[in-house]
Amino acid sequence: MRLPLFPLLIAIIVNLLVDTYIYKALTHRFRSRIPAQVHLWSAVALFILIVVALLMPRTSSESALLAVMWMIYIYISVYFAKYAFVIIDLAARIPQLLRRKRLRWLSAIASVTGVGVLGVMLWASMINRFHIDVNEVEIGIDGLPDGFDGYRIAQISDLHVGTFGSDTSFVSTLADRVNALDADMIVFTGDIVNSRSTELIPHAAPLSRLSAPDGVLSILGNHDYGDYASWPDKAAKQGNMDLMKSLQKDMGWRLLLNESVMLHRGGDSIAVIGVENIGDPPFPVYGSLSDAYPQYSDSVVKILLTHNPAHWVDSIASRPDINIPLSLSGHTHAMQIEIFGWSPAKYRYPTWGGLYADDNGSHQLYVNIGTGTVGFPARVGATPEITLFTLKKAKNLH
Repeated sequence: MRLPLFPLLIAIIVNLLVDTYIYKALTHRFRSRIPAQVHLWSAVALFILIVVALLMPRTSSESALLAVMWMIYIYISVYFAKYAFVIIDLAARIPQLLRRKRLRWLSAIASVTGVGVLGVMLWASMINRFHIDVNEVEIGIDGLPDGFDGYRIAQISDLHVGTFGSDTSFVSTLADRVNALDADMIVFTGDIVNSRSTELIPHAAPLSRLSAPDGVLSILGNHDYGDYASWPDKAAKQGNMDLMKSLQKDMGWRLLLNESVMLHRGGDSIAVIGVENIGDPPFPVYGSLSDAYPQYSDSVVKILLTHNPAHWVDSIASRPDINIPLSLSGHTHAMQIEIFGWSPAKYRYPTWGGLYADDNGSHQLYVNIGTGTVGFPARVGATPEITLFTLKKAKNLH
C-alpha cells in the first residue's frame, strides 16, 4: 500500500516544529536541562516508533498488524497532547508581543490540558472501549401483526474481532450481556473481522453461545469479504470467504446472503431481509435488495439488515414503492468519537448513529455504532453498543 507522501511530510514538519517549540520552552523555563533532554530523547524514540510502524509490511501476520496499530495510536496520542499544550501556550505568549510577561497561569493550563488529553486517549483505549452500553429503543410499526407486538430484537454490529487478537474476554462478556436480554431474535449487521476470516477462529466459541428463540441472523460488512488483505490468487480469497461462511454456520448463525427468512408467531408473520454490503464509494457493492426479497412493495412487514446506512439513505428512504418500515445498520462506529452527542461521523454520514426516519415516517433506520474498533484501538465516547428493540403496533404514523 502506497503511503500518502505529501500529508506525511506535512505531519513530520508540523511535529518537528511542535517538538522544537516544547524543547525551547523547557530549556528557558527550567534551570535543569533534564526536562528538555527527556523531551528530546522521547521525541527521537517516537520518531523511530512511527518510522518502524510505517515501514512494516502490510502483509504481515495479524499480530504484527496489531503491533502497528498500537504504535501508531501511541504516537498520535502523545502528539495530540503536545498540540493541545502548544496551542494554549502560544496564547499565553501573546502579551510578549507587547513587551509584557507571558501569562504563566495560562501556560499552567496548557500543561494540565496536555496531560488531560493524554489521559483521555489512554482512557479511551484501556477502559472505554470495553464498556458496553445497552440502548433500549421502542419502534412503532404501522400494520405490525398482533403476534409481534412486543417482539424484542437485540442488535450487535462491527465486532472487528481481529483487534482483540486471541483475547476472547471482551467477546465472551458481550455474548453474556446479549443473552441476558432475553431477546426473541439476535441480529448482527456486519464487519465481524478486520480483513481475514481467520481472525474469527478464536472468537467462534464465545459467539456460538449467543442464543434466542428465533436464532441469530447475520449479514456481511465491507471488511468481511477479504478486500483489505493481499491474496496470492482468487482461489485464496475465495477460500477466505468460504471459511467465513463455514465459521458462522458452525457458530449456529444464519448468514443471510441476499436472502430473507419469515418469522412466525401463531398465524402472524414478518420477514427479515439480509443483503450483502451495499454502500457508497469506495466500498464495493455486493448486495441486491431485489434478489433478497423481490416483492419488496408487498404488505408483509419487513425488517432489513443492511450494513452501510448509505443504502437506506440512497435507496430506501422516501420510496413509496418500498414497504420496509425498519432497517438496521452499523458501519459508521460514530468514527469511534462521540462527545455530548456530536461526532465527526456526521460530516461523512447524515445517518451516523441512532434512530432516523424519512419525512413521512414510513421508513425508519437505526444505526448501531458497533462494539469493536478498527483503525485505532480506542473509543472516545461512542461506547460499544448493544441495541434492544421492542416492536410496537403504531397507527397514523403518516
